[in-house]
Parts: sequence; structure tokens; C-alpha cells
Amino acid sequence: MKRTDIVLRASVATLAITVASAAEAQSTLPPPDVQNAQAGPSNQPDRIGEIVVTGSRIRRNPLDQESPIVFIDQSDIQKTGLNSINDVLQRLPSSGGGINSGNNTSGNIGSPPDGSGVGAGAAEIDLRYLSSRRVLVLVDGLRYVNGASASGVPGATDLNSIPASAIERVEVLQDGASAIYGSDAIAGVVNIITKRRQTGFDASVQLGKYLDEGDGFSQNYQLSWGNGDSGPLQVVIGGNFVKSNGVLAGDRAISAFADPYATDCLGGGCSTFMETGRFDVLTDPTKPFDAVTNPFLGLTLNKPVTNGLPPNYPTDFKKFGAADTYNFAPFNYIETPNKRIGGFANLKYELADDINFSAKGIYNHRTSANQAGPLPLGIGPDLGQGNILDTITVSATNPFNPFGVDLVPGENYRQIRRRLTEIGLRRYFQTVNTTYGVATLDGKFSALAGDWFWDINGVYGRNKAKQTFLGNINAAHLQQALGPVDQCTGACVPFNFFGTVGSVTQAMLDWIGFDEHDSSEQKTWDFSGNISGKLFRLPGGDLGLAAGVEYRDLKGRYDPDPVIAAGLGADIPSLPTKGGYHVKEAYAELDAPLLKGLPMAELVELTGAVRFSDYSTSGSHTTFKAGANWMPVRGLRLRANWAQGFRAPSIGELFGSKSRFDASIDDPCSVLSARDRNFLNDTTVHANCVAQGAPNGSDTRPKDQLSVVTGGNENLKPETSKSWVIGGVLSPDFLPGFSFETNWYDIRLSGAIQSADVQSTLLSCVYDNDPLACGNVHRSGSGNITQIEGTLQNIAGIRTQGWDFNFAYRTPQASWGRLGLTWNNTLLHKFDVITPTSTGTEINHRRGTEIGSPAQGYPKWRSLGVVDWDNGSFGATVTGRYMSGLTEINGGDNKMKSIFYTDAQLRWNPSFWSLKSLGLAVGVNNLFNAHTPGCVSCDINNMDQTLYNTPGRFYYARIGVKY
Repeated sequence: MKRTDIVLRASVATLAITVASAAEAQSTLPPPDVQNAQAGPSNQPDRIGEIVVTGSRIRRNPLDQESPIVFIDQSDIQKTGLNSINDVLQRLPSSGGGINSGNNTSGNIGSPPDGSGVGAGAAEIDLRYLSSRRVLVLVDGLRYVNGASASGVPGATDLNSIPASAIERVEVLQDGASAIYGSDAIAGVVNIITKRRQTGFDASVQLGKYLDEGDGFSQNYQLSWGNGDSGPLQVVIGGNFVKSNGVLAGDRAISAFADPYATDCLGGGCSTFMETGRFDVLTDPTKPFDAVTNPFLGLTLNKPVTNGLPPNYPTDFKKFGAADTYNFAPFNYIETPNKRIGGFANLKYELADDINFSAKGIYNHRTSANQAGPLPLGIGPDLGQGNILDTITVSATNPFNPFGVDLVPGENYRQIRRRLTEIGLRRYFQTVNTTYGVATLDGKFSALAGDWFWDINGVYGRNKAKQTFLGNINAAHLQQALGPVDQCTGACVPFNFFGTVGSVTQAMLDWIGFDEHDSSEQKTWDFSGNISGKLFRLPGGDLGLAAGVEYRDLKGRYDPDPVIAAGLGADIPSLPTKGGYHVKEAYAELDAPLLKGLPMAELVELTGAVRFSDYSTSGSHTTFKAGANWMPVRGLRLRANWAQGFRAPSIGELFGSKSRFDASIDDPCSVLSARDRNFLNDTTVHANCVAQGAPNGSDTRPKDQLSVVTGGNENLKPETSKSWVIGGVLSPDFLPGFSFETNWYDIRLSGAIQSADVQSTLLSCVYDNDPLACGNVHRSGSGNITQIEGTLQNIAGIRTQGWDFNFAYRTPQASWGRLGLTWNNTLLHKFDVITPTSTGTEINHRRGTEIGSPAQGYPKWRSLGVVDWDNGSFGATVTGRYMSGLTEINGGDNKMKSIFYTDAQLRWNPSFWSLKSLGLAVGVNNLFNAHTPGCVSCDINNMDQTLYNTPGRFYYARIGVKY
């Protein structure tokens, strides 16, 4: 780490500890406009003096938070220079990452095990490393529609489908809330509050680029208008255009080759699907296999023609070696191109003094792209592709077959591989259209201890996605083109699997190639009714009650191209998925202030909630939540919350068809394994491998991708959890603007829906000869793994514990301006995944580790510090982001060092003409160009992009106008 980084990190930390912080970036206190707002029905401003804050349906003073909440408003977002709200949220220390612009897995690792699809171009938020499926996303307190990826049916929300121009602020509840909001709210809730009152125009333009590298150009245009508070009708409308050009992996040192910061392929990470081909054929293809006298040889095209092979071999072949491998890395995107055009409208009409009608509409059109190296085309049983490519015979009459005999799979050849460079890159283009509408009738009346508020809501959401894939081939056409030449008639052209680069002609490609077209869609209908108010007076205040009912109907589908559905594609296979479910729910919530204004009992308050859910797919379930708040003295609040969590299986998890995920797995049976215990050095491993069908070991390399086949399961039960959040907030009167918040959390998840960890499955089989694990591992006659099964089940438990420490301070206004400081931290104490084995359970300790495939790290410490100065006309912000180091558990214990990012922004707000406000800002993210630690086991790009930024300094400039 550079000396400047260390000094800045220490400075930010010391200042934050010494003087702390309050209501600036990622604050635990609501922004001033929320503190001062009055709220009526449906969280709309009124004259009541209390509002609905995420985590409770009962109206309260927003400063009296019973749960840990982080507030992010528009000013916080603008100070980051980021173009996606998801990127802003992923900076939170409690965030666990999630899909973002660095996700480029189409054609690289296939579909994730949960049936959600690749999700290219989408953006999701994860909290506490529990996955985005366990975070509930709301828009103005109501559920939003799940994403659509054109490759599956996701169980999470795509935040890229919400127009940035619509967002007023975001409230992040870091506590379980299933009893309040229902399924999915296990790790927390993200509530996006839209603009509902605005006077005049608000417009901004931001341009950005990685200037040092000359790439990653982005544009962000936003415009909104509101008619203010005049009359019974309030309207806010707006739109935005956001475009990012993307960054190629070959333009960054970390990802230019298949190994981190490599300059060649000799490290072993490059692909054995090479331009010169790889041919595992018997020494004498005309005779049966014999391990000593007639083994299989790994061959490639010879350069030059000197090899010492058996005399019956063509002289243009040689033995395959590591130097012959293919560098696929530079063709990937390290940051994918993305374009979003969105619009929104919010209106509210006062039908009578105490009755309002409001409506919201959101539309978003997203186009995105990703790509990978040319198609790795292979045939033969060792590849385990699960379709006719495993069984193709290359006819002796094929004019390009140099061996003069039929090449029969499993008899005289195991696999034939070739990088089909002539077809060009594999390119994927997504188009996603999102429509979301809400209609609400709300009002209030007086009864019992005061005003009661009611609302009735109807929600419709639809996400429809299409994807076009260029660069795939039709396996049936390939089979015909490799078969007997007299059967390759009409449009069929014999295919050359054995020639040099350029030997595959356009006529051959026209016969075997096709453009793949996939689509997916999710729809949701949601109807709810709520009522809240005060029942009667208690010694500490009014007993608050909220209650309501809800009905949701969800449907989802995924339709791959007919060629893919028939099992005839050469890239990732998949089948159609279709399903849906409906749920009926009812809830009640109480807030009981027992004591107030007494010695050592400035406030004593108990809260509780219960929710009943009845799912058409998984039956009924009841969840509870209870909490206690105690203020022994003014300025000190102690609180504890216990909650039951609940997550019903998603459509993809229930009805998802079989799909393949290509995981980077080191097989201990391989003679090339890098594991401490392997076929060559451990007698137990050697014996187990022999017994499991690998008498001579296998020859896969540590970073080779092996096929993992997963699928949905209609017998899945809901996940359940129990969580504790215990903490407090100190904000003494003698130090205005200061606050310190700490929270300890403990979440225990039972019946987690997932497939068994494939690396653990393989190790349990090879090391322990576990029959349950070995039943899911399949090998070919050569000993190579062809497939690992992992159907989704309620098999796992997860337990995580940690601490949040948040300091904040904001100085009083002075002649030199105002200084704000924040320092937010999350310390991960434990993250354990418990999976069953035939003899009991296995516990995988994830704290401080990186699992690599699929990429996910679990740092022990994440920190975000902000120093913000503003004097009205000028302002400056310096942000420090720290993450502790990781150890790769599947990467030879590679140590990934800690990293510290520094961001800086300067602002000028001059006054011109009749403009209400003109704002100019320039900034740079990753000011000191922090060195990204390389990840050996990560699937692509040699880094975990759920945690780390695209390498390089990102510069941006913005101009904003209010009128």
C-alpha cells in the first residue's frame, strides 16, 4: 500500500473516531428533509409530525429509530460520481456485493445453481453476504417486480430497472423484517423512496472516463419537474439517459491473461480449447486401448513438424503442451456496456380533506452487452456436455480426417477440442423492458387516541427480457458435417476439425452456425390494505397499532432458443422454465411505550409484530418479531431486536429446468492437481481415485472448468431464520451533531436453498470416499470428471455474526463553512456454511476467505470514511474505502492483500441569473490507483468484481441546474 494511502486512511479514521459524524454520506440518521417532514397517508407529507420510516408500519419520529437504518439521499449519491444506485449501495460496509457491471459470465461459466440465469446487465444488492435473494427491495414501501435476465428466472430485484431520476433517497434496514414485510427480508430491506414533491425543474449532466487508460466513457443525463404544493394536485415527472461504454479485460494488467498480472500462458490458466486444436486419440487408432502400449495421446497441430510420434501419425501433429494453450482472457469485459432510458411519474390528488388518490408509473428500457472469446468447440465423452456432442463419430470418409479410420467416442478418441476463431467472438446483447405501476387510495379518520391512517394499494410490475447470442453452433448440423461424406448433402458442407487457423471456411460456418434468441419474463400483481393509528394512552405514550392484508400473484418464464431447448447448442445448455404462485398474508404490529421521562427511564418501549403467510406452493407460515428500546438518559438509546425470518422458494428455484454451471475446480485425482493431497502424493487419495473410476488419475488442470448440473425442485420448503440485532446509539446533548452507533448481529439460517458446494462435494468423495458425495460425481472411462450433480435442496445452514460501528459528526455552521465526518464499519466475526454429509455435517468457515467460483469474498473488515466540507458556494469531499485481505480457499491459499480506495470531489455552486441553484462538480474515484489483488480461482478477469472496482482512476464532471 502506498504511503499516501496509509496516511489518508489513518487521518480519516482518527478524525472519525475523535469527532465522529451525523447526517452526511451513508448516515445512520435521516437527512434533514426527512427529519423535518410531516407525513400522512402512504408516507406522503402532511401535518401530522411523524412519518413512516423503513422497518415499521407505525408512524413515528424518524429520529427515534428502533432498528439500524442507513440513509442515502441524492446529495450522497452525487458525491460518489457513480451512475447506478446499486454501485452506491455496494459501497456500504454491510453490503456483500452482488451482480453489477463487472458480471460478464455469459459463455464463460454458465448459469448459476439457483435457476436465476446469468443476469448480464443487471444489478443486485446483497447484505451480510447472504445473497441478493435474501434482501427485499421496496419502492415507497411496496414490493417491486423481480428482474428478468433472458437466461433464467431470478429471485432478486434488478436495481438497474429503476430510473435514477426517480430516486429521492434510499433507506437500508440492516435487520430482519419478515414479520413486517413478508418473504425475502432475512438479511434486510432496501426501500427506495421516489420523488413525490418538487417545485420546478431539476436537471443534471455527468460525464466520466478512465482517462489514464482512455476507456470506460459514461454519460448520465437526468431531468425532473414538479408543480410544487399549489392546489390539490401534486405532480412530479422525470426521465434519464445513462450510458456506459464498458472496459475490456485485455486493457487491464490484472485480466489481460488467464492468470493475475501474467504476461503469458505458462502459469497454466489458459484454455486447452486452442486454435491449433487438442486431440486425445489412441496412439494407434486402429487398435484397442492399452495403458502401456496403446495409450491416448494429447495432440495438437505441430509447429514445426518434428515430434517423434508413432510412424502412423500424420507429421503435422505433435504432443500437446502448456505452451500451446489459448489466452481467452482479453476478449472478456471487465466492465460491461450498458444503456438505460427511463422515465417516471408520481401524482397525488386530494379528493377530499382526508382522502387522497395517488399513482406512480415507472418505465425503463435497458440494453446491455457482454462477450467472450470465440466458441470453445469440443466433441467426445470427456467433455460431459450432456448432448450429442459427447457422442459424435468423425467418419473416416470426412475429407479432413487425417487418421483414416472412424473416430468413435470412448473407443479410439476421448475428446477433440478446437477454438473456433473463424466464427468470431461470442457476443450477447440484452434488451430489458420494465413497466411498474401503483395506484393508491388513502385517507385518515379520528378514533380512540387520535388519527388513524388507511391505504389501499394495487401494484402491477412486468420485466421482459430478450437476448441475442452470436457465435453458437448447431450440434446436429456439426454431426452431419463430420459424418459420412455421402450423407452431407444439400446445404451441408463437410467440417474441418483438424486444420490450422482459417481452415474453417464461411460455407462451413453457414451450415453449423446460428444466431440464438432467448427470452424471459416476470409479472407480479400485488394488492394490499393497511391501517395504523393509536389505540390508547400508556404511561410512556400512545399504544401504536398497524395491521394489514396482502395478496400477491407472481408468474415467470424463460424460453431458450428452440435449438438450445432441443439440446443442440455448443455453448451453455438450458431448457424452458415456467411457473408461478400466489400468496395471501396478514400482519399486525404493536408499539408500546411503557415509560417516559423518569430517572433511568427516559424511554422504555416494547415492539412486536406477527405475519401469517399462505403460499400456494409451500404452504402456510407464521413469523414473529419483538424488540425493546431503552433510553436511560437523554442522548443514549439501547435497543435489541429478535426476529424470525422467512423466504419462500422463488420461481426459478422451484421450476427451474436443468442448467449447467462451469466451475473452476481442482480435481485431487488429477496428475496435474495443485492440492496438498492428490493422486500422486497421497496413497489414500490414489486408492479412492482408482475405486472411483480413475485408475490412472485424470489430466484436468486446477483452473479447468468442470460441468456442474443443477435444477429446480418443486418440493423445496421455505428457508427460515432467527436473528438478533443488539446495539445502541449515543448522541449527547453537549456535543450537537455527534453520534456513535454500534450493533451486534447474529443470523442463523436454516433449510437454506442451494446445491451442495461442488468443491466440497468432490473433496468429500475423493478424500473420504463419502457415498453421498460420490453419488453426485461422474467420470468418463478416462477418469476425467464429466459432471457433478447439484439439484437444489433445503440442505444448508448458515450462521453469521458481526459488528457494525458507525461514527458521525457534523460541526455547527461557521464563517468558514461546515465540516461533516462519517466512519462506517462492519466487522465480520463469523460466516459458516453447514452442509450435510453421509456421516453428519460439514462446516465451511468463510470469514476472511475468497471462494472464487462463483466469486464471493468474505472480508473480516470493511470500512467507509467520508470527510465533507461545504461553505455554500464551495465544497469538497474525500472518501476512503478499506477492505481487509482475503485467502483463496480454492486457489492454493493465495493471499489477496487488503485494499484502500480514495475518492475525491470538488464542488462549486455559483448563483447566476434567475436560477435557484447551479452546481458544478469534478471528481476522481480511486485517486491513488490502488492495486487490485489478483484472484487465482475467480472464474473470469482474475478478480472478485462483487467486491473490487474496475482497476484505474475514474474521472468525472457534473453540472446540475435547478429552476
